[in-house]
Amino acid sequence: MTHKLDEQAHGVYIIAATPFTDDGALDLASADSLTDFYLEQGVSGITILGMMGEAPKLTDEESLLFMRRVLTRVNGRVPVVVGVSHASHQHVQRLSHTAMEMGAAGVMLAPVGNLKIDEQVSQYYLTVADMLGSEVPICLQDFPQSTGVHTSVAVILRLIEALPQLVMLKHEDLPGLRKLSQVRKFSEERNLRRISILVGNGGLFLPQELRRGADGAMTGFAYPEMLVQVCALFAAGKIEEAEDLFDLYLPLLRHEFQFGIGLALRKETLRRRGIIRSAAVRQPGPKLDSDDQRELGQLIARLERGLQARG
Repeated sequence: MTHKLDEQAHGVYIIAATPFTDDGALDLASADSLTDFYLEQGVSGITILGMMGEAPKLTDEESLLFMRRVLTRVNGRVPVVVGVSHASHQHVQRLSHTAMEMGAAGVMLAPVGNLKIDEQVSQYYLTVADMLGSEVPICLQDFPQSTGVHTSVAVILRLIEALPQLVMLKHEDLPGLRKLSQVRKFSEERNLRRISILVGNGGLFLPQELRRGADGAMTGFAYPEMLVQVCALFAAGKIEEAEDLFDLYLPLLRHEFQFGIGLALRKETLRRRGIIRSAAVRQPGPKLDSDDQRELGQLIARLERGLQARG
């Protein structure tokens, strides 16, 4: 039985890559191996068809095919959140209801890119939530670096109050630590529900965000085991141990965070780890050259030496 996404969600909801063959076709065999890998690393959930999952490059048929494949492979072992962001309300509604019928735990929704003021952002989510209905749990994706839309703390609080189905915030504003603290502080002061907050941006600021009240991460670093272990150590009160582990991965994490090429680096790392068969990013998209490949290899080797020395 699939459990719906709720305010208690915590840990790591990994943002899944979408594997393609070298010629750009959807690679469902690699989707299976990638899903198995994520589960083996102990993730709390999986998020598919996100921005780093190249969702806008998929046809409707491919989106449904990939969604069905992952949900079947997961088979209810962890919640699966489906990214449904789209310019069309009707498309969002159709994909959301189809996802829930297939066994998804909830949907992730970012605002469309033409919203300029608080009232427009609020009305967007209120309108779409009404179309989806109260039975579809929503994760609000706050990623202005990509969408160009600023979702203020005031809007987030208003939506928490107005929409019981809003159960999670995917927080990846930059700079964002103060905003995260304010959502927690003002929610408590106004006696609002405490929703789940999972953070993005590759996990680059994860230790500080956990200190500020985040419940975990929803991102796609190519070493999900680090994210899982850091969140578990924080939950166990082993803060310095978590920071030390995080620091080992930081050079590679920072490298993968580069806008414009980060997804290609992530996919190539997954390929080198034997998780997917091809590192192809569907076009238009970045390709690594020989210098990029060499740098990535050096960083991976450095990480492996550090892990070996750590024992």
